[in-house]
Amino acid sequence: MLKQRPFLVEALTAIGLIAVPFVLPHLGFSPTTINRILIWGLFGIGFDLLFGYTGLLSFGQSAFFGTGGMFAAYLLTQTSMFSSYVMASIVLGTVVAAVVGYLVGLIALKRTGIYFAMITVAIAEVFFFVEFNPLSAFTGGENGLPGVPQPSFDLGFTTLKFDTDWSMYTFFAFWYFIGLVIALRIVRSPVGAILSAIRDNPLRAQALGHNIHGYKLTAFVVAAAYAGFAGGLLGVMQGFMPPDAFMFDTSGQLVMQTAIGGAGTLFGPLIGATVWLYLSDFFQNTLHLGATWKLVLGVVFVLLVVFLRRGIVGAIVDLYALAKRGKESEPAKEVAPAAASPQVVHLPPSEMMPAKHRPSDHSAGPILRATGLTKRYGGLLANSDIDFTVNHGELRGIIGPNGAGKSTFFKMLTCEVQPTAGQIVFEGKDITGMSVTDVCQLGLTKSYQINQLFNRLTVRQNLMIAALGEIRGKLKLDLFRNPRNIPGLQEQVERTAELVNLTARLNTPVAQLAYGEKRRLEIGLALATSPSLLLLDEPLAGMSPSERVETVALLKSIAKGRTMIVIDHDMDSLFEMVGEVTVLQEGRVLVEGTPDEIKSNAKVQEAYLGGMHSEAAE
Repeated sequence: MLKQRPFLVEALTAIGLIAVPFVLPHLGFSPTTINRILIWGLFGIGFDLLFGYTGLLSFGQSAFFGTGGMFAAYLLTQTSMFSSYVMASIVLGTVVAAVVGYLVGLIALKRTGIYFAMITVAIAEVFFFVEFNPLSAFTGGENGLPGVPQPSFDLGFTTLKFDTDWSMYTFFAFWYFIGLVIALRIVRSPVGAILSAIRDNPLRAQALGHNIHGYKLTAFVVAAAYAGFAGGLLGVMQGFMPPDAFMFDTSGQLVMQTAIGGAGTLFGPLIGATVWLYLSDFFQNTLHLGATWKLVLGVVFVLLVVFLRRGIVGAIVDLYALAKRGKESEPAKEVAPAAASPQVVHLPPSEMMPAKHRPSDHSAGPILRATGLTKRYGGLLANSDIDFTVNHGELRGIIGPNGAGKSTFFKMLTCEVQPTAGQIVFEGKDITGMSVTDVCQLGLTKSYQINQLFNRLTVRQNLMIAALGEIRGKLKLDLFRNPRNIPGLQEQVERTAELVNLTARLNTPVAQLAYGEKRRLEIGLALATSPSLLLLDEPLAGMSPSERVETVALLKSIAKGRTMIVIDHDMDSLFEMVGEVTVLQEGRVLVEGTPDEIKSNAKVQEAYLGGMHSEAAE
């Protein structure tokens, strides 16, 4: 829908904001409450970009809300230069909040999960203490900063004054709309796609060549800027900047409002603020519950979260999707058999997915050389003194019994795990100690034994995220760029989808794919990075016999024009594909040779094949 009518959301939002003064007062909303809803909604947009789209739960947004608002209020009330420049002061407060957010993010983002959340709690408390004590001479301490002027704009022929509740609404509605448009551009940009990937599977996003720390820090700074701008608007609305903007309670309310409305929707914070502030006024002013209103509101919050797990907006989206699937159920039944029995498309060599173009692409000799590779976990020796060389254009197989150290060896080759000793040289460059992101950028990547996909996204979005790492590099902040305008991106996505036979499923959510389709997409993610050396960790695992036949044909097609290393337990299929096999046993290289040599090798029969036959006989 967004592709066909890209500005539909913006248009509907503008219509809704225009209609609010004619509708909400009849439902019991006062103008002041409506203005507060807009401020909290704008505050929440930044938090939703951080939490709903990037997966980072921060309880420290009050620090940036208060910092931006207090800095703007100080300029307006304590300096003569900015006393009449309301918007300039708010913008400067926003910049200060963003800078503070950058500095805080450098610290907080060193940890993930609950530790990140706890760091943000501590930071919020530190800012609250600093505002009330060391900086009380500038912030007013418990009294805040009174005398914040109302905005006005001298247009020459007239002066726009926002000195009433409804004229103030026009001012806030305008900035809310601008904030929403900016957020929509961000989530529709390549950066927005990568943020969603980080939320779903940060480790895979990193393995596809993206600097996830840089993107997380970007989201953190953007959220801080939104908070600072909203804080400046709060001071303008109330005529003074309150000290409670720094309180942890402010961050808590923001989190609850976003959860009520629906995280990852951008509109969730606005809807959540509407419910929260309306019920707050209703319980206090209509029912006269006094301090008990927080208890009742807490119960309402729990009920909403339990029964609407994706929030109000999320529930509406789910209902729409359910109704849409109901209408399309008949066509879906017709195409289901075709999806259940995949057929590999064999493309002409000129249409194959090309590897990264480098001067050495057509070189002879080694593309990868590992020397003395060892990995020790405490007293456990996973790999020991492995020497391993793969030449350009080679299709190498690796076999070995469970516990032979195959997966650990692969992880060291792609720098997911750092070796205890040894050296890895790829394309003539020592990559030992490099990050998995950097080696992916060099053209070395792998698919995973257990699918590592972005399950909440579509097949197209999954492949796009993989291709973006190769086309744009590991970090590029094109926050307002349309992915469709990136040269070669759509072609690379569609070419990869065709190669792994997922063209008909491009707009299907990954969660709805069959297992075999997910395995092909897993290979497609690695392939979309245009690797010079592709490592496949058990690509045939869990497949039916017919799916294995199709996947072997797929892998043979992929191997044309690139170097591949494949681990798999299905030795018949593996021997059919590869030209040479390396056998690992107890973390060491047992023997190397052609498939025929490996089959007839006495050491292999005794240590691996013979052991399997003996187990089968028993």
